[in-house]
Amino acid sequence: MSVLSGKNILLGVTAGIAAYKSAFLVRLLVKKGANVKVVMTPTSKEFVTPLTLSTLSRNEVYSSFTNEEDDNAQWNNHVELALWADLFIIAPATANTMSKMANGTCDNLLLAVYLSAKCPVYYAPAMDLDMYKHPSTSESFNKLNSFGNVQIPASTGELASGLVGQGRMAEPEEIISFVEADILNKLPLKGIEILITAGPTFEAIDPVRFIGNHSSGKMGFAIAETAASLGARVNLVSGPVNLSVSNSLINVVSVTSAKDMYVSVHQLFEKCNVAILAAAVADFTPSKVASQKIKKKADTLTLQLKKTKDILASLGKIKEDKILVGFALETENEIENAKTKLKKKNLDLIVLNSLNDKGAGFKTDTNKVTLITKDNKVIPFEVKSKKEVAKDIIQHLIKQLHV
Repeated sequence: MSVLSGKNILLGVTAGIAAYKSAFLVRLLVKKGANVKVVMTPTSKEFVTPLTLSTLSRNEVYSSFTNEEDDNAQWNNHVELALWADLFIIAPATANTMSKMANGTCDNLLLAVYLSAKCPVYYAPAMDLDMYKHPSTSESFNKLNSFGNVQIPASTGELASGLVGQGRMAEPEEIISFVEADILNKLPLKGIEILITAGPTFEAIDPVRFIGNHSSGKMGFAIAETAASLGARVNLVSGPVNLSVSNSLINVVSVTSAKDMYVSVHQLFEKCNVAILAAAVADFTPSKVASQKIKKKADTLTLQLKKTKDILASLGKIKEDKILVGFALETENEIENAKTKLKKKNLDLIVLNSLNDKGAGFKTDTNKVTLITKDNKVIPFEVKSKKEVAKDIIQHLIKQLHV
């Protein structure tokens, strides 16, 4: 999955011959999973039609503050457009538009949106060789970059005038790759390895039956997706669940039993920076597993169970400088029991769930958690979606990692 997936992207199109490439750029952004809206300068419509760009983006194209053909039409609010965007890409960016951007000139809708933008702004210069080399263009570059805008360098090639040199707008594929790489390099968890466990474990009684629990794995998977979206490389060790991941930075290791999970977690623990154990691992497993299906011969069946290995405690003994996070599902004396588990297992953070809280627990899309740190700081949260809870947990860990 691209880091552009789900992003709201504004594409600004200005009046240069390279505007024809904007159609290909819109198409590629949509294929990456982005939501795309296009803002054009009035004269850019001489190079590429709004109909083409609206068809490819599946959204209305904006080029003026009002619809001059409809006296009753609402105005196009440049502030709303700017706030909608997660990213603003101006491609092509002509010398004229860049000069206006650099000096605060606001004489069309695109420039008004630019001056209102709070999101990252990328611009791809496109002009002829002599214009590209002119001192005023260099001054525009310097000003725009000093404002925090990101330049997508022009390439060298044959230009519209017939000259060969720098000034040719980067190809749409190059623009996509540049923006993706820039976003990834700025993500707060880039270079961080995170190990996460999720779901239940199934402890076999015989080839047909097992002991398990109601864990859906949704919390662990939400944490994995959130961490990966912020640049972390994630190893997700999951018990049997009906879930999947969409981010290529997540490596899923499927296991069944507590023993399987113990082995996989210990194999992956050494190279991780953070381990978050959200799985509901069985505390007990049958002492003996029948080789054949147990027949229903009597009214009762007695099973002898033995303790499983405590994965969290075993990692606490060897964690050194790694950050170790555990989960506690409690029904009484919640805070005190969680604090005891935190200290006993040598954790840096414990995430407390109480089955007494409405909206928390297994098989729900929401959760209500309290974070407890190793210095006994208690941080309660309200009921939220598990995706939002995952963000809270990861944001807390980012502060601990000082990234």
